Amino acid sequence: MGNGMGSERGPEDGEGAGYSMAPAERLPLTDDCHHYGGKDQVPWDIQKYFAQRYSVFSWYDEGVYLTDDAWFGVTPEPIANQIAVDMGAADEKKTILVDAFAGAGGNTIAFALSGRWQRVIAIERDASTLACAQHNAQIYGVDPSMVSWVHGDSFEYLDALANHPGALHPDLRVDMDTTVLFSSPPWGGPGYRSDEIFDLHSMQPYNLEQLHKSYESMDHVLYLPRTSNIRQVARLAPAGCKIEVVQYCMQGASKAMVAYIPARNPTSREDEPGEEPPVEDPMSTDSDSSPSVQKSTAPTNGLDSSVS
Repeated sequence: MGNGMGSERGPEDGEGAGYSMAPAERLPLTDDCHHYGGKDQVPWDIQKYFAQRYSVFSWYDEGVYLTDDAWFGVTPEPIANQIAVDMGAADEKKTILVDAFAGAGGNTIAFALSGRWQRVIAIERDASTLACAQHNAQIYGVDPSMVSWVHGDSFEYLDALANHPGALHPDLRVDMDTTVLFSSPPWGGPGYRSDEIFDLHSMQPYNLEQLHKSYESMDHVLYLPRTSNIRQVARLAPAGCKIEVVQYCMQGASKAMVAYIPARNPTSREDEPGEEPPVEDPMSTDSDSSPSVQKSTAPTNGLDSSVS
């Protein structure tokens, strides 16, 4: 079914017909979907990721599939599980979770198995990667009724949700006030690791401004490179609010910086765009001295976590 970008007809045309986006049916695994059995089968540029496959998916040997590109962006399973726990602390009225970049399904699976959400909407624009995610969710025993898979662009979905929800299939129309969004966007390839402080304004293919502009009307969580410039993150805080920032670590090494950002109410915001608030060196221990950033240390549960 996927997202047929056709005319905005009504439900009388059939289940899902005529909507700009609708839940995807189960997609078949393609030639781009792989379950590698040994290092000799793996392309050289993902061999180091394959060596860590049980950290990525502990049930890898049960038949987990990924596309080659998905190896670069999948969240390690212990971190995905911990983020699911931490996001579970959201206001109880938040009942729907949108995973804007579902990838091969690591975070979606953790959210669905957490028992916290009534439903998860998982969006992925690449059909082969989405097929892997659906397959992997089945491997992990995710209840099919828990996840609405969407083959499409998350920015198009959010635009439709905000501006013309009638164009969406009824299963994808949600109340933005009761929805939390999780976004683990691509970071532009492994090259980000060479930056002592990563400039989120130049992140590719989606920079910080584009992401936040699409997300600011709802509570949202950004999964970012561990060296991200915290000054830039602090600037996203709505007036009178703080942003929690957590470094998620495994075996003493940080894997990602995650920012928990409250929704912005444009009618009550009094501050105007201007100079970024003063913040110490983002890589120092007191880098969150900005009033917009709050220290946060997640529960460990066998996973190391530290303050950004």
